[in-house]
Amino acid sequence: MDVDRPSAEVWASWFRCLGDGSRVLILNRLAVARRPMSVGEIVDAVDVGQPTVSHHLKILAEVGFVLMEQRGNVRLYRVNDHCLEVFPSAAELVMGQLPRYAPVPTECRAPWQQTDHSDNGSVTTQGEATA
Repeated sequence: MDVDRPSAEVWASWFRCLGDGSRVLILNRLAVARRPMSVGEIVDAVDVGQPTVSHHLKILAEVGFVLMEQRGNVRLYRVNDHCLEVFPSAAELVMGQLPRYAPVPTECRAPWQQTDHSDNGSVTTQGEATA
């Protein structure tokens, strides 16, 4: 199965995001916790300073790996479960293997990506991600 350009751009943003060890650790701790966590809890779990953790959470949220909810004065972060489910399929597809799930990154797009439900299921991007 060939990868189309718009899907390649979405998946490239995911891979760029995970190109930092601290972001991988943060995502892992959130996935293992299986519950929303505050920035303070994440700081304690990854032994990285609060400003750095906040910066990495922003990047993870921009790509769609992490969701944020506001509860009073506290921001809680959790994993976007759907995004983590389809990520291995994106990697399989890039490597020329048949994906386990439909490779359309519908619920894992970053805010700068606009969905275009065309016949081929591709995602149209606008702008560029920063990671």
